Amino acid sequence: MLTPQAQWDLSCVDWEERIVSGRSLIPDLPLFADEAEMAVNVFDELRLPDVPGMPKMRDAAGDWYRDIVRAVFGSRDPKTNERLIREVLALVPKGQSKTTYSAGLMVTAMVMNLRPRAEMLFVGPTQAISDRAFAQAKGMIDADPDLYKRFDAKEHLKEIHDRVNGTKMKVKTFALDILTGSMPVVVLLDELWLLGRNAYATKVLRQIRGGLEKNSEGFFLIISTQSDEAPAGAFRDELIQARKIRDGKYRGKTMRAMLPVLYEFPGEIGRNPALWQDPSNWSMVMPNLGRSMRLDSLIKDWEAERGKGQKDIQIWASQHLNIEIGVGMKSDAWPGAEFWARREDASLTFDSLIERSEAIVVGIDGGGLDDLFGFAALGRERGTKNWLAWCHAWCHDGVLERRQSIATKLTDFATAQELTIVDDRLQDLSEIVGIIEQIHDAGLLACVAIDAEGPYGELVDELAKIGITEDGGLVVGVGQGIRLMNAIKTAERRLARGTLVHAVSRLMDWCVENVKIEATATAIRATKQNAGDNKIDPWMALMDAVTVMSKNPEVARAPEYQMFFA
Repeated sequence: MLTPQAQWDLSCVDWEERIVSGRSLIPDLPLFADEAEMAVNVFDELRLPDVPGMPKMRDAAGDWYRDIVRAVFGSRDPKTNERLIREVLALVPKGQSKTTYSAGLMVTAMVMNLRPRAEMLFVGPTQAISDRAFAQAKGMIDADPDLYKRFDAKEHLKEIHDRVNGTKMKVKTFALDILTGSMPVVVLLDELWLLGRNAYATKVLRQIRGGLEKNSEGFFLIISTQSDEAPAGAFRDELIQARKIRDGKYRGKTMRAMLPVLYEFPGEIGRNPALWQDPSNWSMVMPNLGRSMRLDSLIKDWEAERGKGQKDIQIWASQHLNIEIGVGMKSDAWPGAEFWARREDASLTFDSLIERSEAIVVGIDGGGLDDLFGFAALGRERGTKNWLAWCHAWCHDGVLERRQSIATKLTDFATAQELTIVDDRLQDLSEIVGIIEQIHDAGLLACVAIDAEGPYGELVDELAKIGITEDGGLVVGVGQGIRLMNAIKTAERRLARGTLVHAVSRLMDWCVENVKIEATATAIRATKQNAGDNKIDPWMALMDAVTVMSKNPEVARAPEYQMFFA
C-alpha cells in the first residue's frame, strides 16, 4: 500500500522558479485520476453566490485552487479509503478568494463523502470568521437546485445536513472544550495567523488532528494570510514545518502528510523592499489577480496606505503580499537590522564561541521582574579578529501574566532554549554568574560590561565571590542613552562588512526588530518600538559588550614570574 513517506514526495524544491514563472505550486503527484477529476467536476459546477450572475467555478475560479482540489481528492485511494494527503496549509494573501474557494471544497467534500453520519467542521479564531465560510457554502447550495434538494442548510444552527447519509457540516469555535471529542472527516481552519497569540492553539490543533486520525480519509485544510506581526506560536510552528516540507528537508523521514501551498516571494525579492514594493512583482503571490483582485485598484490602495506611516505599510504588505514581518522592516529601525539576518552563523554556539575566541566581553542589561535579563557574550576570534556574538536571556514567570501580548513569543523562545523562564527563586543570577565563571576559567574573560547606573549590586556581589571585581578591572560600567551611540554605529558597520556575526536566535531577531533609533539634537539613542511589551534587553547587553570590545581589550594574565612560582 502506498504511504506518503515512501511514495508521495510533497516537497516542491523548485518552488521559486515556479512562482516566478506563474506555474502551479503543487508538485507532480501520482494522484488517483478518477477521484481527482470527479472532484474537480463537482467543484466546477458550484456557483459563486455573492457575484452578479452567480458564475460557475469553472469560469470564475483560478486554476491555482483547482489544483488544490485535484490534489486533495485525488490522494484518496478508492480501494482502501485512505487519504494520502492528510493536510494542506495554503498561505495566500488577502483578497484571493481563498475562503470562498475553500467553502466550495467543503461542499465538494460533502458531495464526495462516502461515510454515513460523518462530521465536517468550519473552524476559525472567531465566530465571524467561521461564519463567513459557512455563509459561502450555504450560498452555493442555495444556488443549485440539485444541491438544494440534497442538503438542508440550517442558518440558525450554522449547520448543513446531508439528507442522503446524515452527514453534518457545522461551525465550531476554536476552543479546546468545544472541539474535544470531535472525530471529523474534514476540517477547514481559516486565518491561522490570528491564533499566533493564543496560548492554547497548539493543544487545540492537536485535538483536531487526533480526531481526524480516527478516519482514514480524514483531511485538514488550513488557510491563512501572513501575520501582521512577526509570526508567533502555533502559526509560526506550522509555517516552519510547511516550509521544511516544501524545501525537501523532510525527504526520507517520517513526517506529517502536509501539502504546503505557500504564496510568498522568493529569496531576495521578499527581503528587499524595493523589489516587493514593485507592482510588477505582485502577481507572483497573488494567484487570483485579474479575477477577485485588480492590479490598478491594488496600486491605488497601496499608495494610500504607504503615505500613512510604517505601521500601515507593515499591515498592508503582510496581508496583501504575504511579507513576513521581521528585521529591517521599520523606517526608524536600527540600520544594523538590515544586515542582521545575513550575519547568522549556524555553527556558532556557546561552546564554539569558547573554542574560537581569544578574548570575550560579557554584556549585561535588564534584570527587573518586568524585564528580560539580557546576556551577551561577544568574542574576538583568533586570527580573523572578527566579533562573534552569542546571546541569551532570562525572565521571571510573572512576565507571562503581565505581558500576555508577548507571552506566546517568550514561550517559543524558551522552547528553543534561547530564553530561560525562572520562578520566585530567581535562579537567573546564579546561572549568569556560572556562565561568566566558565568563560573566566577558560582564560578568556576580558571583562563584564554592565549599565553604569543599573541595579546590579547583587550581581556585582556574586561576581566578587569568584574574583571578578571592578577593582580588578573585570567589571566595567557602561554609559547608556546617547553614550551608546559609538557602540550602535560600530555594531552596524561591522554587520554590514561581515566582521560581526551571531548565533542563530529568534529571540535576538525579535529584539533587533524591536529597536527604535531616535535622533536627538547632537546624537542618537536607542529605545523600543513600542513601550512596555516589546523587549530589547539582550540587544542592549550586546551594545554594552560592543562598547568595551571596540577598545580592543586583552585578557588579564598573571605575570610570568607569578606563574613560575605558582
